[in-house]
Amino acid sequence: MEETVRWLTPQEQHAWRSFIRLHDRLWGRLSRRLQAESHVSSADFAVLVELSEAPDGRRRILELARVLEWEKSRMSHHIARMVKRGLVVRDECPDDGRGAFVVITDAGREMIEAAAPRHVEAVRELFLDHVTPAELRTLARISEHVVEKLDAEEAP
Repeated sequence: MEETVRWLTPQEQHAWRSFIRLHDRLWGRLSRRLQAESHVSSADFAVLVELSEAPDGRRRILELARVLEWEKSRMSHHIARMVKRGLVVRDECPDDGRGAFVVITDAGREMIEAAAPRHVEAVRELFLDHVTPAELRTLARISEHVVEKLDAEEAP
């Protein structure tokens, strides 16, 4: 049986490619600035943000992987590297011998606290300063809607 492909219309293709270009360029520039100005990778920054905002600075490894959309192996390897640098520690879960928590250390908190102001300024300079409040509200609505749909599809 032949499957019908729902090809993108020119308008859909233009919107999609524009979105991807925006994402790639913005993410690339933010990542390079974060590394150059704060000496922290975008991956380290993402992990530290999640941990710094979590109660007690801790999250289950698998929950962290899910939130960041990382594969379990990528998360495990990355956390191991961050442990070696003293940014986080692994804490075994007493209730579940297979589970473990990742906990931000004082050094990790210092790193995120030093990097965050520069990162926020870069977000403003590279993105927020170029959109109107109405455009920002529209973007937020679109983003929330799509994320809700993706999360609903993922739920068992």
